[in-house]
Amino acid sequence: MGGSTASLRAYVITRVILMVPMLVLLLTFTFIILRVAPGDPVSTIYGERGNPQVIDRIKTELGLYDPLYVQYFRYLHDVFTGHMGTSILTQRPVIDEIWSRMPATIELTLSSMLVASVLGIGLGTFAGTRRDRLPDFGTRLYGALAYNIPIFWFGLILKLVFAVWLGWLPVSGRFSPRLSTPPTVTGLYTIDSLLALNLPAFADAVAHLILPSLTLGIVLSGFFVRITRVNVIHAMGSDYVEAARARGIPERSVFFRHGLKNALVPVITTMGLTFALLFSGAILTETVFSFEGMGRFVYLALSYRDYPAIQGAVVYYGILMVIISLMVDILNAFVDPRIRY
Repeated sequence: MGGSTASLRAYVITRVILMVPMLVLLLTFTFIILRVAPGDPVSTIYGERGNPQVIDRIKTELGLYDPLYVQYFRYLHDVFTGHMGTSILTQRPVIDEIWSRMPATIELTLSSMLVASVLGIGLGTFAGTRRDRLPDFGTRLYGALAYNIPIFWFGLILKLVFAVWLGWLPVSGRFSPRLSTPPTVTGLYTIDSLLALNLPAFADAVAHLILPSLTLGIVLSGFFVRITRVNVIHAMGSDYVEAARARGIPERSVFFRHGLKNALVPVITTMGLTFALLFSGAILTETVFSFEGMGRFVYLALSYRDYPAIQGAVVYYGILMVIISLMVDILNAFVDPRIRY
């Protein structure tokens, strides 16, 4: 037991140490891509009609005329000291923009992951236990269609049907202007509404989440269906499952204690890594539904080549993805001790 704990501790420490070079590589790659691409944020924002002297002065103030190595090390210094600069577009500190918008994206991501997990794992398990039968074919068709639907198109269709035609759900935004937003504790309107015991506010926040979450969750569930189905089929045909059946263990126990448990190990890994897909999909989803989160902020920053905003968002996403990857690795190492060696 002590050796197992020590090996898990060593594995976690190694993964934490590796986080630093991974993050530096990500920041370096982002810096190079932004500088190699033609154009600059000041010229993009002010356009051709801007005063050349004003544009030149702003570029000088922002340090855009400094040598690239000077800009690079200043960028790394700002990141590791917690100062990410000021957004050229909004004239607000980037860190303030991130903290004000991050809860919206987290709320959307978690709710979308819930939709994707319930649909994907549920349907994938259902199909995997009925291989090559009609339910299996139907579920595989759903998975292929769902995963290949363009997010922006699917979001617009759901918005048109359920918000415009039927009027069942809000068209856009996170919260109705007719209601007072709950006191900010976490920044997640659903959680803050419950903490304030404000059920009307909670219902309104959930209503605004439904369409964006369904858009992103259903698309991602197509991928979960496929990977869950494959792993369930593989697990149920493995030697340890056959051995459990030979010992006379009831089929239900064989499935839940041996088959499904082992089938979900790679699925858990995939769920953690697909957070990257959720965040990239959130850019389109938040734009379609005017959902004021990080995705919409990144979209605007990319549109106007806002260097500090883009770099700050990459830092945020990079740190978040590294932490998620670490948590997934720890969870897998806890479930499957072979991973540590």
